[in-house]
Amino acid sequence: TSQDKTMSMSHGQTRAMESLLVLLSLGVLVQLAGCSPPPDPVICTHGTSNCTIANTYGSFTDRTICRAAKVTYPGTEQELFAAVAAVVSTKQKVKVATKHSHSIPKLACPGGDEGTLISTARLNRTVCIDVAKRLMTVESGMLLRDLIEAAAAAGLSLPHSPYWYGLTIGGMLATGAHGSSLWGKGGAVLEYVVGLRIVTPAPASQGFAVVRELGSDHPDLDAAKVSLGVPGVVSQVTLTMQPLFKRSVTMVQRDDSDMAEKVAVWGHLHEFGDMTWLPYQRMVIYRQDDRVDVSTPGNGLNDLLLFRASPTRRLVDARVAEERLQENGTDTARCTAAQQQAAAFEQRSYGFTNDGVSFTRYPVVGYQHRIQASGTCLSSPEDGLLTSCAWDPRIRGSFYYNSGFSVAVSKARAFVVDMQRLRDRNPDMFCAALDSKVGVVMRYVKASSAYLGKKEDSVDFDIVYYRSHTNGMPRVHADVVDEIEQMALRKYGGLPHWGKNWNFAFYGAITKYPKAHKFLKVKNKYDPDGLFSNEWTDQVLGINGTPNVIKKSCAIEGLCVCSSDLHCAPEQGYLCKPGKVYKKARVCSFITDY
Repeated sequence: TSQDKTMSMSHGQTRAMESLLVLLSLGVLVQLAGCSPPPDPVICTHGTSNCTIANTYGSFTDRTICRAAKVTYPGTEQELFAAVAAVVSTKQKVKVATKHSHSIPKLACPGGDEGTLISTARLNRTVCIDVAKRLMTVESGMLLRDLIEAAAAAGLSLPHSPYWYGLTIGGMLATGAHGSSLWGKGGAVLEYVVGLRIVTPAPASQGFAVVRELGSDHPDLDAAKVSLGVPGVVSQVTLTMQPLFKRSVTMVQRDDSDMAEKVAVWGHLHEFGDMTWLPYQRMVIYRQDDRVDVSTPGNGLNDLLLFRASPTRRLVDARVAEERLQENGTDTARCTAAQQQAAAFEQRSYGFTNDGVSFTRYPVVGYQHRIQASGTCLSSPEDGLLTSCAWDPRIRGSFYYNSGFSVAVSKARAFVVDMQRLRDRNPDMFCAALDSKVGVVMRYVKASSAYLGKKEDSVDFDIVYYRSHTNGMPRVHADVVDEIEQMALRKYGGLPHWGKNWNFAFYGAITKYPKAHKFLKVKNKYDPDGLFSNEWTDQVLGINGTPNVIKKSCAIEGLCVCSSDLHCAPEQGYLCKPGKVYKKARVCSFITDY
């Protein structure tokens, strides 16, 4: 194949692939009793001053370090009020940090060295639960894990949520985080918000801060439900819940010959259904996931393999092997590794068990809070980094990009056909680009009244792919993912996920939201001086500047779409070329691949 260094693998390359396969079959797939939870994203050199903040992966898209003069950790709404008033009185820039800081873009950076961080890590309690009215009020820093457990203890369920339970309710609202559903109100958490309390700047005559209470009929709630954190800091959120229910899950593998037809209807057939495409293997994993009566036997558990604790040594070894496959491996080796990984995941039922211990058969039936989300690498006892979450930045393990973009259901079939056309030109290229991680995950999101929510029923396409630790280092067959992203965003009018993606995905995105002007009106009313805004939010909201960063190798780093070879890596053989299927795309292709 085009990027093979040799026609056959060397002994070192063979060992590298074997090391990777050992991890896939033994490391990530083993559930362990201990784990070192991820570190605090905020690190200060002098108590709570002279701080830096990173995301949970240890690196923002532009690889810069975000600094802040200080951080405060309010534990009550009164303390939160005081923290906001203090920064407003001195006109300091301020941003909100969550417990694990999972947003990939720079949403949490105050800007410059003099800004302040307000962490919601200690605002993590249940305020009240009204079982009769099926309402639950929690503080904004509460983790999804704790929220769904507390709800279940009261006999209630949050109908939908993201799959990773290490997110906070405030963070989920800032970015519009979601699960998968077109049924009822849909799969986004924001659709179940019926009220919230938000602390915003105020004039000196009001004490420099004010607590605004937004009920279900408040006209500003649609601005606060997806906010990027720019109107202020959310204190409490009230959610409408449902009686505790069960779900029945069956994972089915099929070839992808009718995937384009299925993608348009699968979300209508199954309340919690999703699809995962493995392009090289021409295979789709369909998640048949539906609500069942609470009396249905079963106490199943979803403990997703990728979110489990893994031995640190194996994670480091796997990363070394992955780097070798990237730099010196063959497409044959990469495809073998991808196939082995898929087989291992299927063999371990993707992390589902029928009783929390073992898997015997499908369907897996379990209570909503045991099925809807997982993340046990967060929940296990500290073990001194003997084990960790795979992406923990302290261990130099897994390091990757995560792109997410939604395409209208009405356009999803055509988009999938185009992706398959691109795959059919050279299936081997998809091994390193997509199959080697988790493929392309497709979830369903319903149209929303939120000003920065989805404007129509959509399919969200989620892609995880390799990232080098070296700035400007190309990924093998990176043009595959780049063309898919540009095709989705430009040809099919897709929307980037607010909490994922690299810079170029947000260029012009705000113009696709018909109610963006209403959002900006509320933002300016709540925070007229823009203290809760930063350079990044100003860029993506179209207020000032552009998220694109034009410089050498910017397209390799996702900071721009190339228009010149210099934006790629010409010295390494990567030049700016049109897309192979979507000709208007501009991607960095290896010179012999084109």
